[in-house]
Amino acid sequence: MPRFKFTKFQILVHAGSLVPLARIIWDYFTDNLTANPIQDITFRTGKAALVLLVLSVACTPLNTVFGFREALKVRRALGLYSFLYVCLHFVIFLVDNALVDYAIDLELLREAIFEKRFALMGLAAFLTLLPLALTSTKGWQKRLGKTWRDLHRWVYLAVILAVVHFVWLVKSDIREPLAYGAVAVMLLVLRIPAVRRVVNLKNWMSPFLPRAARGAARPQPVRRPPDLPTTHF
Repeated sequence: MPRFKFTKFQILVHAGSLVPLARIIWDYFTDNLTANPIQDITFRTGKAALVLLVLSVACTPLNTVFGFREALKVRRALGLYSFLYVCLHFVIFLVDNALVDYAIDLELLREAIFEKRFALMGLAAFLTLLPLALTSTKGWQKRLGKTWRDLHRWVYLAVILAVVHFVWLVKSDIREPLAYGAVAVMLLVLRIPAVRRVVNLKNWMSPFLPRAARGAARPQPVRRPPDLPTTHF
């Protein structure tokens, strides 16, 4: 039987990722949702999805810039948890807007999606994330080869689409979604090699390290260990 070994950090990430879902379930059974429970759950699942998606994108810079290799071990988990909340978000949207007599009314669904620009943008984000989640396994990584890495870079497009979806949804106070967008842009910029070399924490610490340790402080080519997933999903 396969043995699964998790670090304390991995356990913390898995537990933390399930907290929003646990709170929704708890609030449902304790009658602590808002006066519009469907809207409340829809908003909370969508926000959890966006937060976890941004955190999954942050894992690579945490490793390359700050040397926090533990982040690589949770990158795929964060991405998949994000997709879990995306699916819940989408199912609740379907139930709220297109469910009639226990069946999906396609005409109502078309109106709900194509007549509301925030819904259309949310659907685009969902469709962008869908192939990333489906190809998140090591088996798909081997089948797709180099194409696999290019495919999973679409996660940045998904973040942008999700942020725009959030902005168009809230309409008035857009500070929170714009903050997520700013973080996503910053993380994307940190992937540029020239920028990464400038902000690399090891470079700044080098003058303060003993001479013997300075060689280790010089930036080295980023090598992803084979036993770690190299995807956000």
